[in-house]
Amino acid sequence: MGKRTRIVILGGGFAGVYTAKALLQQGGDRVEVHLVNRENYLVFQPMLPEVISGSVGIADTTTPIRRFIPRARLHMRDIEGVNLEEQHVVCSPGFRPRPLILPFDHLVIALGNVTDFRGMTGLAEHAMPFKTHGDALALRNHVIRVLEEADAESDSELRTRLLTFVVAGGGFSGVEVIAELHDFVRQASRSYPSVSREQCRFVLLHSRDRILPEVDEKLALYAQNLLRKRGIEITLGARLAAATADNAILADGTKIPTTTLVATVPSHPNPLCDALDLPKDRGRLIVDAHLRVKDQPNVWAMGDCALVPMPPDGSGKESFAPPTAQHAIREARVAASNILATVNGTSLKPFAFKGLGSLCALGHRKGVAQVMGVRLAGMPAWFLWRTVYWSKLPGIQCKVRVGLSWLLDLFLPPDIVQLRVGKSSGINHEHFEPGQAVFEEGDLGDRVYIIIRGSADVERRDDDSGEVTRVAQLEAGQYFGEMALLNRAPRNATVRCVTAMDVLSIEKGEFTSLIAHLDVLRSQFQHTARTRGQTRETEMNPPTLPRE
Repeated sequence: MGKRTRIVILGGGFAGVYTAKALLQQGGDRVEVHLVNRENYLVFQPMLPEVISGSVGIADTTTPIRRFIPRARLHMRDIEGVNLEEQHVVCSPGFRPRPLILPFDHLVIALGNVTDFRGMTGLAEHAMPFKTHGDALALRNHVIRVLEEADAESDSELRTRLLTFVVAGGGFSGVEVIAELHDFVRQASRSYPSVSREQCRFVLLHSRDRILPEVDEKLALYAQNLLRKRGIEITLGARLAAATADNAILADGTKIPTTTLVATVPSHPNPLCDALDLPKDRGRLIVDAHLRVKDQPNVWAMGDCALVPMPPDGSGKESFAPPTAQHAIREARVAASNILATVNGTSLKPFAFKGLGSLCALGHRKGVAQVMGVRLAGMPAWFLWRTVYWSKLPGIQCKVRVGLSWLLDLFLPPDIVQLRVGKSSGINHEHFEPGQAVFEEGDLGDRVYIIIRGSADVERRDDDSGEVTRVAQLEAGQYFGEMALLNRAPRNATVRCVTAMDVLSIEKGEFTSLIAHLDVLRSQFQHTARTRGQTRETEMNPPTLPRE
């Protein structure tokens, strides 16, 4: 056997996973596929709104990537950076604080979009995004908590705020979320004696003159009228500008008292794309018709993070593929075929899929559909929505679980169990025993440490002789580890516990926030950086945090 072609794929959504699947199916033993993703599962996003109401189980819409593409190498890591010149990807460390380096012959970027609240005051703190499985679970838990609080609340003003549910964004995601929220809350409220249906208020905000701009106007107006008949308020021409813990604030200054604000817009390409020195337009990577990034013979991109040109439609107007699952899956197959064609020296084929249509569920067994020129509304559209998406679910296990959930949903009331998912703190207490290394030279900087009790030595290895020398000793009240974070460089010394030591460790994100907002700490660390020449992890006289 010859040398395998090593392909690294960034992103575990439809585009990334289906590219890996197609590569392994078409390339066989000639390719070695590595996929980098934070989670080890693929989420079937079209069904995420049904997680809110419990129409499908919490894990029913997820498929383990390892089972779906068993021959791919999966790495559950964050991506720290991409070195295009040396052709490798740097991934975050696991339990051992060393970065994972993945060399590649071909790189596939399929990172998708992220929720972006930049320039929108208070939304990052008080609005709930809706893009991931975690977002859907968090929203479901929040709504159940709101109902519990409202049932016990005697203050009428606070109860009104608790029972007002606001969704910003009138596209597919926003419409399906408000429809599922409406159905779930109205059914679940039967279990709360002090909560009546009439007290519950649902508001959909949209900046355009009609919702669902992706479908035919008649279908959009049908959906609009149907939702309004159910009691959902639709405010058109309204743009969400800010948020507080108690209010959604519109661009015209109008305040809607609420403790539940879901923002399905805006979205932005993954920040890693911004950091890459590759041609971009409106934040998305520019690719040709073969899905190859401009001027990069071995870098490919697709899905939400790429500007994929659509086939000419005769109008002469340039258009690009929309960020939908049906397009991402077909882009993946074309990209896989073209990567293998490049390896084999054969001709490439262009992406030429124009789309089959659009489907949207409106809750309560109603929907709208526009498929291959045919328009449907009401129950037939809802049935088609379920049939099509059920058939597209990856894996037989997923199909069985969703089918059973839908069957039970016809006869059983919605589940109102709140699953508490605790958020881990970025500031932790840690204990080290004598001889144990806190971190080693060459590790990736991920935390800053403050010694509460005990002591440690700072050791450095000579590059030529390999001899290890103690260069400093750390005591209680002193801190260390910040230089690797400030300089974004590997640790250049080892810190080893001498006497039993308790430390306060601060995660990189928390540390960045602290020095960005606390002048005293920022000045202290900047002073330390200057005295250390911004290159050394510790000096003979390591610093001590200022005390009151």
